[in-house]
Amino acid sequence: MCASPAKKAQQPAKIAARLRRHVTLEAHASGEIVAYFEGDSIALGKFGGTVADRLSELRAGLPFASFAESRRKADKEIELFVRRLGARNLLEYVLDASRKGGELTVIEPLVSDYWPHVAQLHDSDVLVLSRFAYMRRRDHQLVLESPRAGALFRIADPTVVASLALLSTPQQVKLLRRLDHFKSAELLGLLLESEILFKADPKGGHDLRHAEGDADLTLWDFHDLLFHTRSTRGRHTDPIGGTYPHVGAIPPLPAERPAWRGKAIDLPTPTPGPDNAFGAAQLFQERHSVRSFDPNKPITLAELAHFLADTARTLKAVPGETEIDDGGHLVRPYPSAGASYELELYLAIERCEDLARGFYHYNASSHTLVPIDLPQKDVDALFMHAQQAIGVRDRPQILITIAARFGRVSWKYSSIAYALILKNVGVLTQSFYLVAAAMGLGGCAVGITDIALFGRMTGLNLHVEGPVGQFVLGRPAPTID
Repeated sequence: MCASPAKKAQQPAKIAARLRRHVTLEAHASGEIVAYFEGDSIALGKFGGTVADRLSELRAGLPFASFAESRRKADKEIELFVRRLGARNLLEYVLDASRKGGELTVIEPLVSDYWPHVAQLHDSDVLVLSRFAYMRRRDHQLVLESPRAGALFRIADPTVVASLALLSTPQQVKLLRRLDHFKSAELLGLLLESEILFKADPKGGHDLRHAEGDADLTLWDFHDLLFHTRSTRGRHTDPIGGTYPHVGAIPPLPAERPAWRGKAIDLPTPTPGPDNAFGAAQLFQERHSVRSFDPNKPITLAELAHFLADTARTLKAVPGETEIDDGGHLVRPYPSAGASYELELYLAIERCEDLARGFYHYNASSHTLVPIDLPQKDVDALFMHAQQAIGVRDRPQILITIAARFGRVSWKYSSIAYALILKNVGVLTQSFYLVAAAMGLGGCAVGITDIALFGRMTGLNLHVEGPVGQFVLGRPAPTID
């Protein structure tokens, strides 16, 4: 959900709600209205005849002014229906350039709870583009977006680009209003509410990086935050995962790389020594992904404690350097870039002997689990996404979410901070695999996480601490010969 930089916001008068192109609506005789899209359907509830009569208007665009803030029962029912569509990400929103009509921009929500609001502006306000905002070509469209925004803006009027170019430096609102190509103060309010613009110091402070957002946001580089939000679920609507987008267009690369030219040198195959029958080399060979777990024999709390101690427990705390107060360092069983150890573990428990079902944080220093009180539906959603990602019907016994305290790395490293975090995730994930194999347990890395769901569950802002990996763990299901 977009944070609101302004204290007050209002419904935009010139905006209209419009069905996305792939969505169709059907009203049944019972009053039930159903939305159909991409081979799926959602029942939206029963509504009166007034709503059914106006469904066609949603295809062209239903102006907010025709129902917003109205006391009429029929209009309130229409607003409820439109909001229900919006909550399911089935709408886009059109901002007109003027009373004469003509699209200025089309707003495409990226999060399910987006609803357009206009931040109130005063002539004395000074606005500037966020350093995270960018424009790009998408197919035949020009879009304005930001990894912080809950929606992207499809630019329909090219004069908008000229106004945005001016906002690369701080501009006073009253001066923007005087420009010939200035079209809409409401657009500025929408962009401010979406954090694509922010209010700068009217006195002309030059440190815009520190002026935008909190200290945690200051630590982020543009490309890192963009990659974080676009490579996970929950902050965009692009296809994600194994969609095979190039089948039939580009042949796949072969599993093995074609050999380089030249005379190959045969290498001897190592054999395990008598005292190392199950050493590191064999662990690497025995390690494999396990997606099915024994429903009759869950992992025990003692086993889970052993697993966490061997993979992630803090072994030693080292004070920070005297020259630079870097917050100190830790020692854990796996290596970490700069000894930052920014990774935190959150455990969703479905089945574990002597441990209640729920959501927990692992405190690596005290080697304890701290329960986080959550609605069960959020834990269910977390498991559902993991099941979809690894392609199984049954829930795993334990789902570990690896989250990063991003500032631990970005405080020190420039340009490579997020890349280092992902490398650390890879190292920790391999540790999970090896220790699970050594203990006779099974596990599997999960390729997709949901940053919006994690934020809702923990109350943490996505740029402060967020998920960067997941791993399912449990006792493997018995093999059938």
